[in-house]
Amino acid sequence: MPPQLSYPGVYVEEIPSGVRAITGVATSIAAFVGWTPRGPVDQAGHVFSWADYDRHFGGLHRDSIVSYAVSHFFAAGGQEAYIVRVADPAATLAELTVDDLTLRSTGPGEWGNEYGVDVVVVSTDDDGSLRFGLTVIRRNPSDGTRQVAEVFENLSLLPSDARYVEGVVNEESEILNAAVAEGGTTVSAVTGEMLQGGSGGTVLMPGDADFWAQVMPTDADEDGRLGGVHHLDRVDLVNLLCVPGLTDLASLAALAAFCRDRRTFLIADGGTTTNDATVTPIQGDAGINAALYYPWVRVPDPLQEGRARPFPPSGIVAGIYARTDTTRGVWKAPAGIDASLGPVRDLGNVLTDAESGRLNKKGVNALRTFPIYGPVVWGARTCRGNDEIGSEWKYVPVRRTALFIEETLRRSLKWVVFEPNDEPLWAQIRLNVGAFLHDQFRKGAFQGATPREAYFVKCDKETTTQNDRNLGIVNIVVGFAPLKPAEFVVLKLQQMAGQVQA
Repeated sequence: MPPQLSYPGVYVEEIPSGVRAITGVATSIAAFVGWTPRGPVDQAGHVFSWADYDRHFGGLHRDSIVSYAVSHFFAAGGQEAYIVRVADPAATLAELTVDDLTLRSTGPGEWGNEYGVDVVVVSTDDDGSLRFGLTVIRRNPSDGTRQVAEVFENLSLLPSDARYVEGVVNEESEILNAAVAEGGTTVSAVTGEMLQGGSGGTVLMPGDADFWAQVMPTDADEDGRLGGVHHLDRVDLVNLLCVPGLTDLASLAALAAFCRDRRTFLIADGGTTTNDATVTPIQGDAGINAALYYPWVRVPDPLQEGRARPFPPSGIVAGIYARTDTTRGVWKAPAGIDASLGPVRDLGNVLTDAESGRLNKKGVNALRTFPIYGPVVWGARTCRGNDEIGSEWKYVPVRRTALFIEETLRRSLKWVVFEPNDEPLWAQIRLNVGAFLHDQFRKGAFQGATPREAYFVKCDKETTTQNDRNLGIVNIVVGFAPLKPAEFVVLKLQQMAGQVQA
């Protein structure tokens, strides 16, 4: 409203335009689940590079399939990932107690035993409380050399102090958590005291019952929270899920259902042979949010002097998804001669055209090797891509485009909540959603030569009845014409019969 009109003159009033720009969400943030030698087990770790993973989760490890998958992901073009560490419940934390201060490693495993601390008592305040410094050191297990890992200065044992050791160390350290005994006031100076007692327990491999029990647990912890993949419920956005090496169909079906409920897409690994028992797409409606790839790939292993080892393809395929999204868009199939498998030396099984065709009809995506192009992804079907099913979500890019639009609009339309449910609101919705879809149309995301042929947005008294309004509901109908990959290219040739005049 303009100010009260009291004096003769010109008054200015700014009127909201109703334009709320909608920005598309990220489409290729991946999550990897598996056993690693170190790292937290009570949350999903966020990494932006291989260096991040190396620092937080221990880098490559012979028994950690997920470590290789993450390295393949970043090497193939991935840029952001979450890591859910699976560990043996019997694994223990490394620990050290210095008077009233107890220090523990941030996650279970033998890695914690490599770390120790120097404690330097600096001064005593007027109230008798101590001021001390804490230096975290690492002793190289191969030669015993000492390296400074972290330094914390001017710490206190008093909870009321701004430099309370629990608050500072637990928030800032990637290695240790601190705990002060109730009413604790004492900590002594020490040099090179090492943490002890850390153990990793049994290495959990995909396919083991104990592994699956940690991936998708049914029992909540003491805080009432489920662990494993459910840690992903507490992160902002995940688009792709990989559990490298897991080929059990019942387990994959459960993960696909988990993904469908969260608008996430599962990249699954096929078995090691082409028989129907090991290379079968995920059954059920949740299969629209999953794609299965076969065969495994052979990649040079830095831990084996560069000799090739077989690895599940999900990590490198997730990287190809990310690279394709960046260069072409989520509506482009992550397959074809541009979907090069990069570091792959060869494939675990060289498929013939007939074998590839049989897998394709079932909804299994083949990895192929062609002269000049080398190993490439040669399939773009979801697990509901079987020709006999006739699903509208047959193709990976179509399904992922829908997930992209759904997630973007879900996040961008929160401003609508509690607005007056009438034509002015509906007009704003049509304006903003239409502007977003038109931008995607201009980028080439939809079929059609004109916007009318490519998409529509409907929000009016036909979609939202008076009864809906009474119930506080506004209905928005969005339709789009997806681009479908040119899966089959048919060339028709004929001979000319000669220049015979009729």
